[in-house]
Amino acid sequence: MTAGLPAWAVRLRDERRNRLWSQREMARRLVEAADEETRGQLPARETIIRRIKAYEAGHNQPGDPYRVLYARAFGVTEAILFREEHHQAILGPLPVTVPSLQVSPGRCVAPELVDYFRLQLLSHYAADAFLGPRHLIGTVVVQYQSIAELAGQAKGEVRRELLRLGAGFAAFAGWLCQDAGVTEQAALWLNVNLDMAHRAQDVQLISHALTNKAMLAADLGDASIVIDLTAAALSNRSRLMPKTQVLALQQSAHGYALASDRARCDTLLDEAAALIDDIDDDRMWGNACRTPNYVEIQRATCYGRLGLNVEAVALWEQILPSVPTTARRDIGVFLARQGAALAAVPEPERATEVAKKAIELLRQTGSVRQRAELVAMPNRMDAWVNTAKGREMTEMLASVT
Repeated sequence: MTAGLPAWAVRLRDERRNRLWSQREMARRLVEAADEETRGQLPARETIIRRIKAYEAGHNQPGDPYRVLYARAFGVTEAILFREEHHQAILGPLPVTVPSLQVSPGRCVAPELVDYFRLQLLSHYAADAFLGPRHLIGTVVVQYQSIAELAGQAKGEVRRELLRLGAGFAAFAGWLCQDAGVTEQAALWLNVNLDMAHRAQDVQLISHALTNKAMLAADLGDASIVIDLTAAALSNRSRLMPKTQVLALQQSAHGYALASDRARCDTLLDEAAALIDDIDDDRMWGNACRTPNYVEIQRATCYGRLGLNVEAVALWEQILPSVPTTARRDIGVFLARQGAALAAVPEPERATEVAKKAIELLRQTGSVRQRAELVAMPNRMDAWVNTAKGREMTEMLASVT
């Protein structure tokens, strides 16, 4: 918590920043949240901005109608937004030490707890599409700690199932940190994921954990690490179920795209596509590969990395209409990638229009991975950066950088 500031002031500031809203944008959102009668009673926009600055500085707490307007704008209840308990930054230092897994004799762990935590993880997967990383990571970390402690007390198959769940929670914590741009903490959690997978002696989870580490390396642009880790993930390929292979194959393709090897990239993606219809397991993790056009989404992303922008644009035009509207963060990432390809073709008009949509979604989800895609877009605009559209695009992108 920021020294000297009340929890509610820090919360108002962080909720705004998490959505990448300026204080001026916050003022606009407050006005939009008001009904017609209230809106007519609000002061001038500059006065509202001064109030926002005062609130975030902790000088005075919002009263009516601003408490209601803040709650509506953020989609959070007043009780949560203005609660007085100590504020802890949701992405502060995360506990990454795996608790001792020594068996404690005489203590029985109820098998029903396995089903309880399995349902919790499934619910977190679903919520991630709506909430983004910052609202989930705290809960996921606490539940991981509980699972690891219970695994140290359990025996037999219950112990092994809890270890598998621990690996799943650690992988999800790593993904949330990765999506939030906290790459060092993501790497630590993915190490925990791999450790728990080995303890569970589960060859599918071990392969998937290596693929997760490769995905982080791809985000960091390290082709050789991606290629090495996915080769390790596929080293026991004859023992791997189709889903595990698909996930490792497509991630390997990203490594070869980063290494500018289109032929190898396409071969790996074609191998993954041939296995999609064979996926029939009931494992909770990795089910993104069951979504429509999964392999083509990876191919479009790889083509963007390869500089095959015309091909990438064509693929995104096929893909985006099929993405569920509930997958806001994914749509935002895909639009940012489509916009980057359009900028490089170049098609300034379409690139600008797509970027507008992506920026609006970014303000809703706060995904740092999406933001990184948008921040890189100016590198694709050399041919038209000094045009009217180029200046418009530059100004828009400046709002998220």
